[in-house]
Amino acid sequence: MTPSPSAPFNYAEEGATRRHPLPGGYRHLHEATYLGHGRAVLEAAGEAVATFRMHRAAGVRVRASAAKAAPGVAVVCDLGLGPARLPAPCRVVWSEYGSERIGFAYGTLTGHPQRGEESFVVEMRDDGAVWFTMTAFSRPGRWYTRLAGPLVPAFQRLYARHCGRTLRRLATGPR
Repeated sequence: MTPSPSAPFNYAEEGATRRHPLPGGYRHLHEATYLGHGRAVLEAAGEAVATFRMHRAAGVRVRASAAKAAPGVAVVCDLGLGPARLPAPCRVVWSEYGSERIGFAYGTLTGHPQRGEESFVVEMRDDGAVWFTMTAFSRPGRWYTRLAGPLVPAFQRLYARHCGRTLRRLATGPR
């Protein structure tokens, strides 16, 4: 089940992962991982992010209304393991496909366990170093994520680091 393209966001600060500072009243996440060096790494990593390949390789089941992230694309990420997976409906808020920066952000929709936004950006810096940055702001959106308390941000940080390692492998491994 992919959410309707018109399903409402469950938070008000749409697009805020593109601006700094992040909005108040949320937990913030900013995790950067060095991926490698050069245009080939940027392009491989950018493609893996934009097509949700990084998510899938990191163990997340992803259903999307398009093959590539673009504003308005509906996405459902199934979080958890085995039969204990929870659907997390989102919609892409913004995307960027530049010569030095590739990425997107999705925002949570009604029914998502959290409220907020998460961005996934691959960037080549002036020295040719390629970095992946995951930025998010979130707060509990359901009773069970409120009950989980401090475990949720700890899980988000571990997941961000796992995504970085996964993306490094995808971008620098054999093609």
